[in-house]
Amino acid sequence: MNFSALFIIITIILFLISHLVNSTAEPRLPRVITPFPAPKLTDLSQFQGKHKESLYWGTYRPHIYLGIRARTPQSLMAGLMWNYVEDDSYHLRHVCKQEDDLSAYGWIKHDGRDFGHQVLVDHGMILNTSFLKSKGEGSGYGGDWAVRLDVQVDRSKWNKKHESSAQLFFYLADEGGNALHLSSQNLNVHEDSLLASGSRIDIGDWQLHLKSSDDLELHYSGFHTPYFHNLSDLVEETLVTQRRKHGRMQLPDSSDDLPNVLVFQIIGGFPFTSDIILVSETNSESSRVEERLNSLTGISLSNELKYKEQAFDEKIEKIFNLADKVDSDSISVGKAAVGNLLGGIGYFYGQSKIALSGNPNHKEHVPYISYWPAELYTAVPCRSTFPRGFLWDEGFHQLLIWRWDIHISLDIIGHWLDLINIDGWIPREQILGAEALSRVPEEYVPQHPTNGNPPTMLLALSGIINALKNSEFNAMDRSEISLFLECAFGRLEAWFQWLNITQSGEQMSSYYWHGRDNVTTFELNPQTLSSGFDDYPRASHPSADERHLDLRCWVLLAAECMHSIEQFLNKETKPGRSYGSTAKLLSDIELLNQLHFDDAYGAYFDFGNHSEKVQLKWKELKVGHNHATRQLVREVLERPVLRLVPQIGYVSFFPFMGRIISSGSLILEKQLELISNRSLLWTDYGLRSLAKTSSLYMKYNTEHDAPYWRGTIWINMNYRVLSALHHYSKESGPYQDKAKAMYKELRSNLIRNIVRNYQQTGFLWEQYDQIKGNGKGAHPFTGWTSVVVLIMAEAYDTI
Repeated sequence: MNFSALFIIITIILFLISHLVNSTAEPRLPRVITPFPAPKLTDLSQFQGKHKESLYWGTYRPHIYLGIRARTPQSLMAGLMWNYVEDDSYHLRHVCKQEDDLSAYGWIKHDGRDFGHQVLVDHGMILNTSFLKSKGEGSGYGGDWAVRLDVQVDRSKWNKKHESSAQLFFYLADEGGNALHLSSQNLNVHEDSLLASGSRIDIGDWQLHLKSSDDLELHYSGFHTPYFHNLSDLVEETLVTQRRKHGRMQLPDSSDDLPNVLVFQIIGGFPFTSDIILVSETNSESSRVEERLNSLTGISLSNELKYKEQAFDEKIEKIFNLADKVDSDSISVGKAAVGNLLGGIGYFYGQSKIALSGNPNHKEHVPYISYWPAELYTAVPCRSTFPRGFLWDEGFHQLLIWRWDIHISLDIIGHWLDLINIDGWIPREQILGAEALSRVPEEYVPQHPTNGNPPTMLLALSGIINALKNSEFNAMDRSEISLFLECAFGRLEAWFQWLNITQSGEQMSSYYWHGRDNVTTFELNPQTLSSGFDDYPRASHPSADERHLDLRCWVLLAAECMHSIEQFLNKETKPGRSYGSTAKLLSDIELLNQLHFDDAYGAYFDFGNHSEKVQLKWKELKVGHNHATRQLVREVLERPVLRLVPQIGYVSFFPFMGRIISSGSLILEKQLELISNRSLLWTDYGLRSLAKTSSLYMKYNTEHDAPYWRGTIWINMNYRVLSALHHYSKESGPYQDKAKAMYKELRSNLIRNIVRNYQQTGFLWEQYDQIKGNGKGAHPFTGWTSVVVLIMAEAYDTI
């Protein structure tokens, strides 16, 4: 044996020994918190360079009325608060809260990149906030940004007890702990616009300026704190102390040593306008600070904002072509829907908590383990109530966003797919960082790795694939999308396999959502949170015998999408992974009917261990020693049996939404009859989520859990039904005219009601009342309710 061969053998032996030692010394991570073994999609070159820098700064704190940060874990952040007086008590507006009872707020225009215009109306005070980014010569990484604050008052609605001036609080906070330097202890913007300065590795030396031609009074406070999710509490405590000591709500013009938070109080009589500008890389010889400041203030800023507003309007019309399809009032609402969806895109960083127990009972605390540290760039359903990432919501968001800006859309989808673990599971709710954690009850934070969520992101990817086939992208975009799909394919495969295998049922081609509580004594019908439909009625007694119709159709959609991507990329079918065969099996109408169709009703249903005779009844329960309490307890009056679950609602029409039913089928006729029946689902405002004839229609699920998906109107499912009606209205067959008439009426009903509510309330809503059509639940809900723009545009993807 020669020396070279001996050396190689020894090297291999030493490597194996080292690997063995390290494996012993450092135990492997549990699989559930082991990342998928592939390069991150967000590391692709198309998401680096100019793309990454262009999206560095943004309004990425959607839970704040006005919050700015960079897409980096330890960011320099900015935000706005203002004072509101009620019953002689002072309150700070800061975090978006429904209980603040603002008349309106939301980005009425936002391009998702470098411009936004928001209107906030708070009991007579009208606050316009505009955001603008600029990457000019001499600026640092990510460029500069400006905020215009324009304060007006409606005297007819302004309480005379309120102060005659407005008090705004604009702050900077450095998550990295870098010290912020105050420009002067006696601030006077007419003498010097500089408020503060500092230095960071990412943007170099920076300065914060305030310019205004109005007579403003400024005060400040500096804080050194590791906590940023409760800054308004810190400011409020300081103001209360000042009022007690000096009789005035005024910051003390003092600071902690080495502050990492600076708050500036801006006091001005109505009306007034101020421009606040952050300029980066101010220390270089070519920084041209004064020139850059002038371009982002005064008339220059006004002109640039007008140009951006016009560009937004033109892009809306170019993409959605609304002028030929709806009236001007509807167009205004459509713009606000797109604006607040894009303005609600956020950046989050942290670690998800993963439940170690399979117990789905959210009333009990469960042990957890932390996911790997991760960042997430995503839209959010609602800035007040749900200001974080939700997996199944995001698929609907992307139906709009990919049409608006394919690069932002792919970036968001890439961030979500980078959260996939080695088994192919993605946590369905992303509660990342202290600001997000502060908004969620502790028992709802841990994510259960046995539980899935609808793969709606594939709805968006299906739309992108169809657009590629129709040559709707230029050559550069087509190349980048192709590369993205190629690199994402392994993660998408893992996600599909996880869903297809772990959620499969007892019978071939059947599936059921995991995570239902089968021992509850308090829920009328155990929730199915993983389905996204929460309290929608399922089998009364959860078991592995269940067959969930919606999940089966989601798997079919996923298989069809994977097959389309596979064909587009010219990939060979892997043994045991034929997406085309899976799609063919799941679209077999005879097999579907055997598992889910009820001839008597002419409807599709879930299957499971079910009793219709279940109720909630007040009972005296013993708690502890010799103590009784009265509680609503579930009572089963008739033994459950394995059967179809006779609840007509959104789930019943998933085969219709998926266009599985042929255009000439008698079953299609029956689906159209059920949908259009006013005694079941049809209203003048959209389709109910559950038929009026259902045994659980508008029933509380527990003493405190009001009906959610048990009758009210939800826009995401109405969009999917409308999409199917549009499809069947184009298909030759005996029911084409019926589908066409229903499509026209349902579309009109939805648009009219959503526009009416927006005009009356200033918001899009989470859901709409099935009796009067009034908005209900969370608001402003420019998550999937924003797909009303696609309804206006008649933009439906071919599945």
